[in-house]
Amino acid sequence: MFGNYFYGICVIALSIEASLQQSFPLNDSLYYLAAFSVTVLYYTLAYVSEKAVDESNKRAVWYAANDRLVRITQFILIAFLLSYVVFFLSRHFAHLLHLSITEWILILIFPLSGVLYYGLASKRMGKLNLRSIGWLKPFIIGFTWAGLVTIYPIVVYCIQHGLSYIISDISLWLFVKNFMFITVLAILFDIKDYAVDHNQQLKTFVVHNGLRRTIFSIILPLCFTGVISFIYYAVTHNFSEGRILLNLIPFICLMIVAYSMHRRQSILYYLLIIDGLMLLKAVCGSAGTMYF
Repeated sequence: MFGNYFYGICVIALSIEASLQQSFPLNDSLYYLAAFSVTVLYYTLAYVSEKAVDESNKRAVWYAANDRLVRITQFILIAFLLSYVVFFLSRHFAHLLHLSITEWILILIFPLSGVLYYGLASKRMGKLNLRSIGWLKPFIIGFTWAGLVTIYPIVVYCIQHGLSYIISDISLWLFVKNFMFITVLAILFDIKDYAVDHNQQLKTFVVHNGLRRTIFSIILPLCFTGVISFIYYAVTHNFSEGRILLNLIPFICLMIVAYSMHRRQSILYYLLIIDGLMLLKAVCGSAGTMYF
């Protein structure tokens, strides 16, 4: 459960980074609490909805043993989130009626991708579950996270202050950067689940290509592409040397961690080091904007 709370902290940190890098003021504290609540609820859903518990999965066993505590915290988060939505609508409903089609698409597309990740049941189509498409899974995770931490803070700020949201070049670039970074982290996490995914015939990159090929032919080239793209953007937009160096630190660490994955790692390594790269990215990006 604490891993899910850490995800919530990462969402707040990345959202702050995105606002600073897009030259927008920070959102109010209630917005960040709402983003935190949505994240924790979403990641906890995968465990509280499971009927059968895999005894080899320590996290699933913990959730089953602490079911009452988990459900109480879920209830508290849902109550706060519903209160926030009612409060938000009561104050900004009139402005919502005048949003453009583009703004509505940006508001709806990321929650929709998050819902489709777990799946929707339909009599005509059966269960549409993007999570079951192994190669697509990390891209859905990256896309949803990038929208939540890059687009949503700015869209919500604009709604609260009666402004129109316009996608700038830095907004688009930052979205792609977050999309790529978190997608790579999701692929790294699939390495942990290799045995389970292989038994379930889920064709993730690791299952389909093998560990070494995934690292050296997919993950590291994506990292190098991200570094080159960032340097090009930074130079053409006159970023200072200090800002460039700070923003490169997470990418360098990401490549080091990716290379280290050719050796077997503990679950703690995945939770602290790999997930911790999101927090490192947020801190470095925010510091680079604030001090350089």
